[in-house]
Amino acid sequence: MHMRKKKWARPELAACPWVIDPPEHYRGRWLSLFANSAPFHLELGCGKGVATAAMIADNPFVNYLAIDISPDVLGDARRNIAAACGEDVRNALLARANIEQLSGILAPEDGVSRIYIRFCNPWPRRGHKKRRLTHPRQLVQYRRLLPVGGEIWFKTDDDELFRDSKRYFEVSGFEPVWITEDLHASGFSPNYVSEHELRFAAAGIPIKAGIWRKTDAVIDEDFTRWELPGDRPAPVGGTP
Repeated sequence: MHMRKKKWARPELAACPWVIDPPEHYRGRWLSLFANSAPFHLELGCGKGVATAAMIADNPFVNYLAIDISPDVLGDARRNIAAACGEDVRNALLARANIEQLSGILAPEDGVSRIYIRFCNPWPRRGHKKRRLTHPRQLVQYRRLLPVGGEIWFKTDDDELFRDSKRYFEVSGFEPVWITEDLHASGFSPNYVSEHELRFAAAGIPIKAGIWRKTDAVIDEDFTRWELPGDRPAPVGGTP
């Protein structure tokens, strides 16, 4: 779905002291932007920040960086965070960035201990699946940022994406800590609900979720050696 351009978003983002632009200037130095040395958590694809704002407000002793590529949705996220936490929020930063290039924005010394991925694009078409935020080529980047024991928290409405992602995590050196096929029936708390989650739940779609922990396993980073069905484009002449 195309996001309507919001003329107010860019000026508001430019004027906000906790919106970082350009983010690559702080690679390896993100902790210097916070007032304390609290745990540092990263959200990839924060969207309008409805869940993000609630999470930040509830956890003042955790530092957050929320990333999205669209300045229009980041404008909404900025407003939602300010409404929940005040304009002088101290434990949150926003940045516009391409998550596929995350290694150019953050470094291991930044100390990220947890990553959130909520309702990312499932990229269902054949040949597009390598663009998924949970694909191994992305998980390798996240793995380099996290310490052993660092976690990725993932939620989706998409059955195929969740099924494939469980395999992606396994081959990328992450072990499952907790998994559910129906988050709202699981009793998990606190669950910070985004606008996407509200819409899917209202439609009766179970929310799939899980927590994976980085292990000390040595992994093969050449993921061309294995592929799930549909990872590659079909060859000319039809499906093999």
